[in-house]
Amino acid sequence: MHIDIVSDVICPWCFIGKRRLGRALAQRPEVTPSITWRAFQLNPDMPEGGMPRETYLAAKFGSAAHAARIYATITEAGAGEKIAFAFDRIRRTPNSRRAHRLIRFATMRGNADPIVERLFSAYFEQGRDIGDPATLADIAAEAGFERAEVARWLASDAATEEVLAEDRSARRLGISGVPCFIVDGGYAISGAQEPEFFFPLFDLAQNAAVQPAL
Repeated sequence: MHIDIVSDVICPWCFIGKRRLGRALAQRPEVTPSITWRAFQLNPDMPEGGMPRETYLAAKFGSAAHAARIYATITEAGAGEKIAFAFDRIRRTPNSRRAHRLIRFATMRGNADPIVERLFSAYFEQGRDIGDPATLADIAAEAGFERAEVARWLASDAATEEVLAEDRSARRLGISGVPCFIVDGGYAISGAQEPEFFFPLFDLAQNAAVQPAL
């Protein structure tokens, strides 16, 4: 079984959705999927250097009070998944393109999940600027990658077009919000759903896999 996860690492619900998928898989140990993380940019027009958090919140939510209410709900949901959201630590909202390129780098080397987890945690729990190349290289080194190699990758334009193409492809498929989980290319579920919502998709994919060819 293969699961494509369309997400953005600056999306708090994607972090929650990742944890909930993990719980779903833990409850169905017979399911051993391969997973590919697919790029989606919540803010495709974000300046390359990002913007101050206050400016972003004002543009997106209209007021700090409105943003606080929304983030309170997210914080509560995150606590149930052992995520310690610390929105007050975030000083800049980044352009996430470089972070997606780092995920692509890790995917090419066989396992992007540790990088994705560290990116989510770095941004939402530690308030680190995951649009900054040096910070991204540090995060990659913490995940066991060679820092200088990652820094060279990020300094180039490697995988930029692939990341942009994934974003365009998701939008052509009608995906306008993330996370979106696509199982075996044919069964999809959107949003940070509770584990039990994944089980019917697992069953459909497994049943399809054992059907005899006509």
